[in-house]
Amino acid sequence: MKSTILKSTCFALLLTTFSGIAQEKEQDSTKVEQLDEVLVKAVRVDAKSPITHSNVTKKEIAKRNLGQDIPVLLNFLPSVVTTSDAGAGIGYTGIRVRGISSQSTNITINGIPYNDAESLGTFWVNLGDFASSVESLQLQRGVGTSTNGSGAFGASINVLTDAVSKEANGEISNSFGSFNTRKHTVKFSTGLLNDHVEIAGRLSNIASDGYIDRASTDLKSYFLQASFIDDNTLIKAITFGGSEVTYQSWFGIDGQTLKDNRTFNPAGIYTDDNGNTQFYDREVDDYKQDHYQLHWNQRYDNQWSTNIGLNYTYGRGFFEQFREDDDFETYGFQPLTVNGQPQTTTDLVRRRWLDNDFYVFNASANYKNNNLDMIFGTSFSHYDGDHFGEVIWAEFASQSDIRDRYYEGNGKKNDFSVFTKASFRLNDKIQLYGDLQLRNVNYATSGINSNLTQFLVDENYTFFNPKAGITYELNTNNDLYFSYARANREPSRDDFENNAEIEPEQLNDFEIGWRHKKNNFSFNANAYLMLYNEQLVLTGNIDGVGNPIRTNSGESYRLGLELEALIPVSSKLTLQPNLTLSSNKNKETIISFDGELVNLGKTDIAFSPELIAANAIVYQPIKNLQISLLSKFVGEQYMSNTEADLSKLDSFFVNDFNIAYTIETKSIFDAITFTGLVNNILNEKYVSNGYYFTFDDDFTNPGTIATVEGAGFYPQATTNFLLGATVKF
Repeated sequence: MKSTILKSTCFALLLTTFSGIAQEKEQDSTKVEQLDEVLVKAVRVDAKSPITHSNVTKKEIAKRNLGQDIPVLLNFLPSVVTTSDAGAGIGYTGIRVRGISSQSTNITINGIPYNDAESLGTFWVNLGDFASSVESLQLQRGVGTSTNGSGAFGASINVLTDAVSKEANGEISNSFGSFNTRKHTVKFSTGLLNDHVEIAGRLSNIASDGYIDRASTDLKSYFLQASFIDDNTLIKAITFGGSEVTYQSWFGIDGQTLKDNRTFNPAGIYTDDNGNTQFYDREVDDYKQDHYQLHWNQRYDNQWSTNIGLNYTYGRGFFEQFREDDDFETYGFQPLTVNGQPQTTTDLVRRRWLDNDFYVFNASANYKNNNLDMIFGTSFSHYDGDHFGEVIWAEFASQSDIRDRYYEGNGKKNDFSVFTKASFRLNDKIQLYGDLQLRNVNYATSGINSNLTQFLVDENYTFFNPKAGITYELNTNNDLYFSYARANREPSRDDFENNAEIEPEQLNDFEIGWRHKKNNFSFNANAYLMLYNEQLVLTGNIDGVGNPIRTNSGESYRLGLELEALIPVSSKLTLQPNLTLSSNKNKETIISFDGELVNLGKTDIAFSPELIAANAIVYQPIKNLQISLLSKFVGEQYMSNTEADLSKLDSFFVNDFNIAYTIETKSIFDAITFTGLVNNILNEKYVSNGYYFTFDDDFTNPGTIATVEGAGFYPQATTNFLLGATVKF
């Protein structure tokens, strides 16, 4: 009785405390788990599917969840390369799968598209500590299954948020580490009240100074859900979101600075009136994003069930910059005369804003019997985004007034798709898979862009995306599979801005694989051939706000072999290696060099290393202690499609050390878990991302053009650590 009173008191205090981490208790209610999984059934595949995939559970995420973003937590999966602008895995982070940019990776949360509708990118920085509210996620490599939102061109990541908990629980966690990094999270669940209703939530704050100078991050986030459940119904109302203030670090540094001062950050640099170098203290990205989801899952009998999902996302924010000696004409200012001298430039501070609304409706019906599992579905989304710029201070403001908008435009996008997919067990050995999707996209813009030029786009695309596959069960331990999938994908807003003529891209993806599992040993081998038409490849260059610039590449391909295994060396020691070997080629690359067109023939696709390998050595000497050595090797890669020497990133080999120890108690707390993570234990000075650019210049002789090239690099952190403690109630 005393223990119960103490637990109740601590739980009440927990609801008013702000700090901690969260991991839901494992459920002992099969019905609860199955109904929760319906949220992502339409976009996920099962173990027998002929789709290449990896599953990650809440328990696996928790071992390294000390504040770093979700892409970094997925770093050791096959074919994955991650990077961080600030160098330490917090703030702006990115993920590439099979060498393909994050813009070509489809992200859904509970089946709702998360990719930004215009840029097609995914900004995890807007969802700080979201890993603490993830029940599970599935990474599909290649085209994968039909999904909602923009198509998958290299991978898709579908996330399922916290499942309904049958029993009341709570967690508080704090972690601290290098670069003044700290994470504080509190999480709770009421458990099922009257066996039907649960309320659960999370509050988090993550802050870090960053490895790169001034690359600070301040992330505040929340997650709240109310659920109603009975034997055949699950209704979830979920809201989550966050705010981020991140000092800009997207400019990178040149090769010489990389050697001399690899943490240097040029963002915000200017010269004061006395000739001294200064840095503007508000050179930040400041953005807020709120998501509201409503899901209704209904099971009618053992064969039929339906799922309806609604979503509204509200995003708004800006990035702020100090600009030194900017031209008046950039902002529509009129020339001035100051002290008798004509004035056409000024120091100023500007903000470039995004203000957008995103609406989604998903619906699906599932029919299932002993041999057939079929899903019919539809998805519709509408995006409405305003883009505008303000000058909030200027040394010479000319005729402008405060909060005048020097540019203003709008983008609207409608995305409608219908699909049907089915798995049919032909006999005891053969399972067939089919998937048909029809998708229509309309994108229209109005107004002027940040370059003060008219920006008008009105494009309509209709895509047909068929997929088919077969799984053959050799025996209880071995499966063979083969699949074909086609994907089509529209250009992004940036693609339209950076290219006068841009085309949608198309991919034909062939996958063949073998899965072996016996007792605790498993081995997967997968070969893929991805044939592209007008693939939107990264050029290596970036625009003025750090976004990668892409261009159509005609015909190109990616050919690769992926191997992964789970090897129990003993009852206490396990190895988890994976390896990707690939060849990634543009069939023909034509560039302008020294004023002439040059055909380089077949070249490597930018940011596509031929070798990616990872391994986890996991040692568990006693029940509640786990020690892991995590290793990652990424081969050399080019940042351009020209194989220019200056654009080459060297290979790197990085090792992390992870330890987790749990003390189980029988009084006030259920358990206390201590976690430690030492990243890059061998102090490797490596670069995982960068950019490459060229421009033509007339040096000495008029009419003589020479091509000038340059490169920027994003150095990653040397040895650093994170330590955390989680208290579970």
